[in-house]
Amino acid sequence: MLPSGKQTRFANRVHWAKSFLKQAGLVKPTRRGYFVITDRGRAALQDRREINREYLEQFQEFKDFQSRTHQADSETPGITEEPKTTATPDEVLRDAHQRINAALAADLLDRVRDASPAFFEHLIVALLLAMGYGGTSEAAGRSLGRSGDDGVDGVVDQDPLGVDQIYVQGKRYAEGNVIGAGAIRDFFGALSLKKANKGIFVTTSSFSAAAVETARALGSRIVLIDGVQLANLMIRYNVGCREEEVLHLKKIDEDFFE
Repeated sequence: MLPSGKQTRFANRVHWAKSFLKQAGLVKPTRRGYFVITDRGRAALQDRREINREYLEQFQEFKDFQSRTHQADSETPGITEEPKTTATPDEVLRDAHQRINAALAADLLDRVRDASPAFFEHLIVALLLAMGYGGTSEAAGRSLGRSGDDGVDGVVDQDPLGVDQIYVQGKRYAEGNVIGAGAIRDFFGALSLKKANKGIFVTTSSFSAAAVETARALGSRIVLIDGVQLANLMIRYNVGCREEEVLHLKKIDEDFFE
């Protein structure tokens, strides 16, 4: 068993092996607990080589996954790509936490991209409500689905009467399918038609530099959330994921010994 006593070491290793194979495109999840081998996975078996992390580094998707993990590491002061022998236990633990969250974020983003458009719209509204928008009313946020017009997919009420509203646009795109400035201008026009003051544009891909500049030039009415930020927000607010284990870091209480 792992030190937590909740999972065997074997099950934990299998989980991470499946995660790495999926990031490299050798297997693909179909539903809970089910995976299917891909054409790339079959080709890997034909190589008759040991399929380890070094082998997976030949695939660009796995390199991109690793770069996202390393980027998360670089955002934590004192953490390098691999923990050095001079790293303190605190630094090693936080490094591991960053890597686990980076892998989880990649899995979440893949799941969202494979989901239906209706589910994506529901996810965005659920995330905004979890972040505190719309107050405590269950009807404060709703996806509009096919009834949505003028390029608006959802709406969140900022007050009980719905006087102040935030409109939402979502684009469930594959990685590399960048949102351009035209989509931002279209969304701005939709907000103007509805006489709305606030809008949130969410995508599972990313925004071009022109799109970011367009949103900035139009004022603070439009907030852009790309795929990486979306996954991180889902983790932060426990949307699509849940806490498996909580580790408490403790230190000496100097006041007690005074």
